[in-house]
Amino acid sequence: MNDRSRSIFAAVAIALAAPISVTLAAEPPAADRNYDVVVFGATPGGVAAAVAAAREKELSVALVEPQDIVGGVMSSGLSWSDSNQTDRRVLLGLFEEIHERIEAKYEERGIKLPYQVAVKDHSPWTYEPHVAEQVFHELLSEAGVDIFLEEELDKVEKEGSSITRITTNKGAFGGKTFIDATYEGDLMAKAGVPFALGRERRGKYGETLAGRQYPKSAVTGVNPYDENGNLLPLMTAQAAGDVEAGDDRVMVYSFRLCLTKDPENRVPIQKPANYDPARYELVRRFVAAHPPKRLLFDLYPLPGDKLDGNNSIGGQLSIGLVGGCNEWCEASYEKRRQIWQEHRDYTEGLFYFMANDPSMPEQLRREMQSMGYCRDELAKWGHFPPVLYVREGRRMLGRYVLTQRDVLEQLPHEDSIGVSSFPIDSHDVQRVPTKDGTGYVNEGTIFPVRVPGRRVGYAYQVPYRAITPQQSDCDNLLVPVALSASHVALSSVRVEPTWIMLGQSAGVAAAMAAKQEVAVQELPYADLRKHLQAQGQALDTLPLPPLPAPPADAIPLAKLEGLVLDDSQAEKVGQWSHSTNFRPYVEQGYLHDGNESKGALQLVFHPEIAKAGEYDVRLAYSPHPTRAANVPVTFEIDGQRQTIMVDETQPLDAGTQFRTIATLKLPKGKTKITISNDGTDGFVICDALQIVPKK
Repeated sequence: MNDRSRSIFAAVAIALAAPISVTLAAEPPAADRNYDVVVFGATPGGVAAAVAAAREKELSVALVEPQDIVGGVMSSGLSWSDSNQTDRRVLLGLFEEIHERIEAKYEERGIKLPYQVAVKDHSPWTYEPHVAEQVFHELLSEAGVDIFLEEELDKVEKEGSSITRITTNKGAFGGKTFIDATYEGDLMAKAGVPFALGRERRGKYGETLAGRQYPKSAVTGVNPYDENGNLLPLMTAQAAGDVEAGDDRVMVYSFRLCLTKDPENRVPIQKPANYDPARYELVRRFVAAHPPKRLLFDLYPLPGDKLDGNNSIGGQLSIGLVGGCNEWCEASYEKRRQIWQEHRDYTEGLFYFMANDPSMPEQLRREMQSMGYCRDELAKWGHFPPVLYVREGRRMLGRYVLTQRDVLEQLPHEDSIGVSSFPIDSHDVQRVPTKDGTGYVNEGTIFPVRVPGRRVGYAYQVPYRAITPQQSDCDNLLVPVALSASHVALSSVRVEPTWIMLGQSAGVAAAMAAKQEVAVQELPYADLRKHLQAQGQALDTLPLPPLPAPPADAIPLAKLEGLVLDDSQAEKVGQWSHSTNFRPYVEQGYLHDGNESKGALQLVFHPEIAKAGEYDVRLAYSPHPTRAANVPVTFEIDGQRQTIMVDETQPLDAGTQFRTIATLKLPKGKTKITISNDGTDGFVICDALQIVPKK
């Protein structure tokens, strides 16, 4: 974990050794372009910040962006809104307005979307990238925001603790207040504000989800070494490091691809010029040992007969280049372009492999061959996303650091600027060999941490202090995207709905501070709260509506003997479906895989065994001829793994809702039990697990 405090004095001290990011000026130099509020970074959060600031009236606002696109990943391919896993009742303001405008554009075209923005349920909200980009430009134009593209940040000038001027490759901008809305926290870093980059050690903030994380089962039967004993490409290190320690690594980046199978709109995906099949030897070995039932990435349906392609958080190999992004944040723009190209080469090379390599099942080769980029999307950039999906960048060390405790304990804050409720959710960070060298394991994933029995994360207030630096570091800067949070907390904040909400609040605060000519830290919160509410922001959490009462024939946990874990208590990998069709069932229903996404779905249980002994392990499911006869259930006990196959076509034990699937000696403490749909030949059902002493 690197906590990097780049003070002005430190910059001066190393002047002879390295370029200085911060330049002191006795008098503010004349700037080429002067504004009241300058927003750097045209991400969705940056767009929201600029629009919100301009709506405070009588202010000039500039939106400055290093690339040549407005809207970040939402305009570049991320078209399946992550808000379906949030409490949409508290995602209002500009986020709601953006989606209302998207909905209206489809209505104008006579297209009925499969959702309504006014209905705050968990339906996927989807759109095409060009529609999102149109909405962003319209909002900015109506608000009177001036947009400047391809302006790469060069330096930041300060007088005392105030930014006076930022200089780009095309000129300079002066401002009263500044907002860093980049994914990376570039303006913040060049302004000398301390930041963190990477993962904290567990003891730093007392976070159980910090340090190394191994929720995924190891991949067995796949040798990660070549004939000379060297690691294959796509492996990242010989060892992951101390489980308690932090490091300077970030979760994997990838592209969000807008794809289609429509022959009239499909642009074929070409073989990369530097394609080397040896780079994908690990993929070939994985496919040979564990033939996939689906492509190695997630696909979400979009309007216009299109698909949003995403890195699979549950996949053992996917379109994210694990380990390839660790240098991104600290890299120059030129180096970032190289890293971007490396990610594109990897992605298109993997697509070519899946479409042509004989190790891939023929059905999947045909499916990949049927897919291409969309002719009517991203034409300016050759139909390929210009924006890399930066899931995690620098994180400011500001006046308050959000941590796991804020999220899971839903700590209240008297200076709330919005409510975040996306689950804690981190993609892979490393890929290392198993200790015996016969397989590999992906490290760093945090599978979505949701409210038990719900599809949403914990709702918690984000304090104004988390987007403001210490006043001595900078008194006219707000940082709503690379905000002050631990890696674990950022894994909840890190989605566009939340960043739009925080960007809007930052824009309002920046405008008020500019008008009142006060430091952003000295802005009276009572006044800020009124202005935020006037712009439609929700600032307080709401109690979740009660779960529907189970039907009379549902089985409550309290009536069952032994240790019983309902399906709602499992860590879910992939998109499981909930059902109540077959009765009776335990509690609120059961989960099933829809007989789809084979190899991509898991349910992970962590039963706490009170006393060592011999136990019967029982599984609740609804037997039926359409069920899978080969459901893998893996037990990890004292470092040993054992997998059994469960035939869910078979009847349950007489007089119960369960079937005994194993009798095991279990030690005191936590045991890990994973139910998968890998290679299954029918519907996989899971209602509950029951563990009772052997009689």
